[in-house]
Amino acid sequence: MKATCRRFDLSIRGIISLFVLWFCLPVALLFAQGGDRSATRRAAGEKLFKSACAACHGADGRGMSQDVAGFTRPRTFPDFTACDQTTPEPNINWQDVITHGGRARGFSDIMPSFSAALTPEQIDDLVAYLRSFCKDSRWPRGELNLPRALVTEKAYPEDEEVLSTRFNAQGAPGGTSHIIHEQRFGKNNQIEVDVPVNFQDQNHTWYGGVGDTTLAVKRTFYSNLQSGSIFALQGGVLLPTGSRARGFGTGTTTFETFAAFDQLFRTNTFIQTQFGADLPRHTDIAPQSIFFNTAIGQSIAVDHGFGRVWSPMMEFVAARDLVDNAKTNWDVVPQMQVTISKRQHIKADLGVRVPITNTIGRNVQIVFYLLWDWQDGRLNEGWR
Repeated sequence: MKATCRRFDLSIRGIISLFVLWFCLPVALLFAQGGDRSATRRAAGEKLFKSACAACHGADGRGMSQDVAGFTRPRTFPDFTACDQTTPEPNINWQDVITHGGRARGFSDIMPSFSAALTPEQIDDLVAYLRSFCKDSRWPRGELNLPRALVTEKAYPEDEEVLSTRFNAQGAPGGTSHIIHEQRFGKNNQIEVDVPVNFQDQNHTWYGGVGDTTLAVKRTFYSNLQSGSIFALQGGVLLPTGSRARGFGTGTTTFETFAAFDQLFRTNTFIQTQFGADLPRHTDIAPQSIFFNTAIGQSIAVDHGFGRVWSPMMEFVAARDLVDNAKTNWDVVPQMQVTISKRQHIKADLGVRVPITNTIGRNVQIVFYLLWDWQDGRLNEGWR
């Protein structure tokens, strides 16, 4: 049966209307964020930096010469003028290191604690001045790198390795693991490679194999820390590397595109939305489809905001084939993400994907992932 898009039910119209509403919402949600610092605050921070920090970090923020500083720089010693290093870091990370020293985030003890020497307000001033070393404001800020949901993709360009797995909690045993590499290039771009590995019990015999591999490019077109908004588009191709006979692939090349919009609120509540389409080259083999995903969550950090971060989320996942008489499949995915390492560059998420419409043949699944933000450090770093 050839795919067609002649008929849409109200649920699809509702999906599109909801996406448009959330896309327009930030226009009316301008609020102050920590990154919006006044000239007075930066001036106060400059005085503190020159008196307390320049001896090691240099007046220009690149680091004092090792001959003058008198110590060997650790590999993670920062260059505050390097926007690719500094903009992914949210203010809270720097505030923690200044307050509690390098060990607080698994860095070198060379960085001392200033909790006894500086007030929280002075530390905020100092962070505001440190931000001024990056002269290019077009780099999206790390505060907008929201917790990764299990299904909904983010708008922020990431440097991550993710091992994401789902398996059936009912019905025939089996599941799929996705090995995902995401790498940022330039200010706003990211490449993604997603290799699924399937394992399934078919008639009491286990089969395994690679699924359809995704190659994609994402670009962030808008980000604004003050409003808490970020918007991106992604385009990619799913190569038919999986066995169609085993149900591990579609048997045809598929083009996938989506828009992603995320909104962060001042309470650390966030909404992430993703709307896109899968467009197979041969629609007589696999139908065209559209999908809409949204995640609503809240980040809760212990130890006055400096410690481990817990992020409960609820996702609503919808997909529909563009064929006559097709119905929209709706799922809900309650989940919890938590940071594991002290540096918070290793994270885990665990949830349950539950079908709520058209449930025949669609199983409840356990879904989880392990995430490594490799730009923040090596796997063996930042634990103690």
